[in-house]
Amino acid sequence: MKRPSLPDLGAGLVAALLLAGCARTPEAPARLGLRLPPAALGTAISVQQHLTVERPGGTNDLDVALEVDAAHVGLVGLAFGQRVLSLDYDGSALKEWRHAMLPAQVRAADVLEDLQLTLWPVESIAQALPAGWRIEDQGLTRTLRRDGEVIATITYGGMPRWQGRAVLDNVRYHYRLTIESASE
Repeated sequence: MKRPSLPDLGAGLVAALLLAGCARTPEAPARLGLRLPPAALGTAISVQQHLTVERPGGTNDLDVALEVDAAHVGLVGLAFGQRVLSLDYDGSALKEWRHAMLPAQVRAADVLEDLQLTLWPVESIAQALPAGWRIEDQGLTRTLRRDGEVIATITYGGMPRWQGRAVLDNVRYHYRLTIESASE
């Protein structure tokens, strides 16, 4: 069996640390499971982003390329220039590829959920929420609640939402995701 090279191990470990903030914890309740159709975004986008995940015990970074059109959502995540995660979602099936060193609890479904909570129109999200869940926009802040309890807040640096900066504070899973988008 071939042993992983040092760059392979380094990228895998960085990705594991980085994305651990987005992962579910055993004691935390299940994720929302949001799966909106790509067309519900209402536009096509192609953007490069720099993600910073802050969680108790550390901060890590990841570069991503995101493409959304009416038929699909595609995302490729890189750490140290090496692909560590990719996802493709066509509105019904979610396909993911992951580096072998990426922990199993880092799930493309959770990445897609955070992406859609951040970028999709609040009206599209509200229609898909189960009973007891509510989402609202007030100015440049979006709040997701379950039975009145704040689950997450998202603060935007401007409009449209996929340009500039967005900060998702996930209260339930104890992480902050800062998204810095490059100019198109």
